[in-house]
Amino acid sequence: MTTTECEISLTVNGEAVREAVPPRLLLGDFLRERAGIAGTHFGCEQGVCGTCTVLLDGESIRSCLLFAVQADGCEVATVESLASDGQLHRLQTLFKKHHALQCGYCTPGMLMTALDLLANRPPASEADIRDGIRGNLCRCTGYQNIVAALMEAAGLEKADGAGA
Repeated sequence: MTTTECEISLTVNGEAVREAVPPRLLLGDFLRERAGIAGTHFGCEQGVCGTCTVLLDGESIRSCLLFAVQADGCEVATVESLASDGQLHRLQTLFKKHHALQCGYCTPGMLMTALDLLANRPPASEADIRDGIRGNLCRCTGYQNIVAALMEAAGLEKADGAGA
């Protein structure tokens, strides 16, 4: 460790990680370059698009706006944490079922935002879902299928079962 690096310890997707990092290394860069976790994408690198969203101690954050040293002692969950024992997470299955992805670039951040939304601010309506994901930009889907997947995840399907 050089004098310009800081020792950090955190948990990433359930695994303890300890490493010396430069103080200005972004969390997203740490995840991709140091931890070898490629699911976290970068879009705007200004916190606007939501593509780099991960969970930090259970709450969604933009990993392009947080330095890795700020995550010291925290638990970080990326999209890779969702599937377990070869089985997709329910949100991933619903995204697949509702065709809620096209190019897939925004999907990791959208899934992590949705996970936070459903766990910490349970939506009571389609409007709540749209509000909850408004910080995640998707250029391909038009959002309708994403909203349908999240409506089902939240138990808010329309009476005919067709979703949003």
